[in-house]
Amino acid sequence: MAEAAVPTLGHIPVTMMTNGAMDRAVHSWIEDECSRSTIKNSIAIVVRVMEQALRDGLVDRNPARISGWQREFARAEDELDNPRALPLPDWHTLTRLAEMLVTRSADNYAGWGEVVIFAACTSARIGEVSGCRVGDIDTKKWQWTIRRQTTTGPGGLIDKGTKGKRARVVPLIEDVRELIQQRIATTDGTTDARLFRGPRGGRISTAVLRDATHWGEVVTKLGYEHLTRHGLRHTGLTWLADAGVDVYNLQRIAGHGSITTTQRYIHPDMRGIEEAGELLTEHLRSPRGGRLRVV
Repeated sequence: MAEAAVPTLGHIPVTMMTNGAMDRAVHSWIEDECSRSTIKNSIAIVVRVMEQALRDGLVDRNPARISGWQREFARAEDELDNPRALPLPDWHTLTRLAEMLVTRSADNYAGWGEVVIFAACTSARIGEVSGCRVGDIDTKKWQWTIRRQTTTGPGGLIDKGTKGKRARVVPLIEDVRELIQQRIATTDGTTDARLFRGPRGGRISTAVLRDATHWGEVVTKLGYEHLTRHGLRHTGLTWLADAGVDVYNLQRIAGHGSITTTQRYIHPDMRGIEEAGELLTEHLRSPRGGRLRVV
């Protein structure tokens, strides 16, 4: 239970805990595909800690008591059941979304749009994009190694160890290579330098992106009111599947533990299904399969 709460919130003093911090933490757990019980029990841990702080007079209320996250969790589950219903249709729509998010943000920070494009083109989660470092990019093979992530917590680095954080390698298409080179040029050149950061240099989480860009308002205006930040990952995986990437390589790129999850992105080929039926009929009518009898 503490595996989610400590890495995400363990570095925040109880006197600085806010509803916003708790809300962002819960959204990150949902994006990481943590189970409902893990999220519920992690919230309970933080609530108990803050209740003690309240009794000790360190805070005047318990900001960890939040509601509504169950709706977001249910929505995420629905996405996984039918991920092909959620992606953006094409490159033009993706770039249009990125432009609108930048325009709607208070600071017109171009990085918001860059994160969105990079996430969709690499089938990555927003948290993984935020954790991308110079040393993770191979500009010769044009591949990005998404490593198991760690975060700073009590006693040093803590392995987040969450579902979906398996190390994997994803291809970097030509459309994002110039963007990557530009981001590398803005760093100090060290392998640990992060490529994608917020306007103040902070880490970008799904909730930070949502709030800074007025995400809900923008996607509704664009005609995709059900699109979430995690929908960018669904977009990338659906595009790869439609491009003809076989299910086994798609599973490796996605980092799915079960191939059943990956198969949900494969578009059902109805002609292929018909041909399969014809082949079975042929086999059963052959001497090898025995004649098919219709009663």
